[in-house]
Amino acid sequence: MAVDELDTRILRLLLEQPRTSVREYARMLGVARGTLQARLDRLERDGVITGTGPSLSPAALGHPVLAFVHIEVTQGHLDEVGDALAAVPEIIEAFSITGGGDLLTRVVARDNAHLEDVIQALISMPGVVRTRTEVALRERVPHRVLPLVESIGRATRNRPVAQG
Repeated sequence: MAVDELDTRILRLLLEQPRTSVREYARMLGVARGTLQARLDRLERDGVITGTGPSLSPAALGHPVLAFVHIEVTQGHLDEVGDALAAVPEIIEAFSITGGGDLLTRVVARDNAHLEDVIQALISMPGVVRTRTEVALRERVPHRVLPLVESIGRATRNRPVAQG
């Protein structure tokens, strides 16, 4: 789905000032409230906007250790292992992947001993063959989407308009 310049400006505001009202966004952008609401509805319907909740910090919640755990799964058991992973609260994301392993999980823990306990619980799950863990030392680029949105908006703005 292509976003245009107005969509880009809307998304920037949503990311930079998430607690602002729709009325205030419309005022800031110089568009009618109905126009803004229609754009927001379309962006949600098209899956561009996927949530409106706050971002939470696992570190501030007492889980400062971040690790990426690669999990190799017995062939044919990917769904069962995926379901079992969903029951582990320290797993904050899990993806099916290609390459070395079948799943990549993002795991948070209180400390290294707690991380080891989580890994041992993963290893004991039926269908898990082995794990490989990498501990993050420092976040260098925080999760972000705005540079991508801006790049897409620039590409849309520079695209020639079809004459009909």
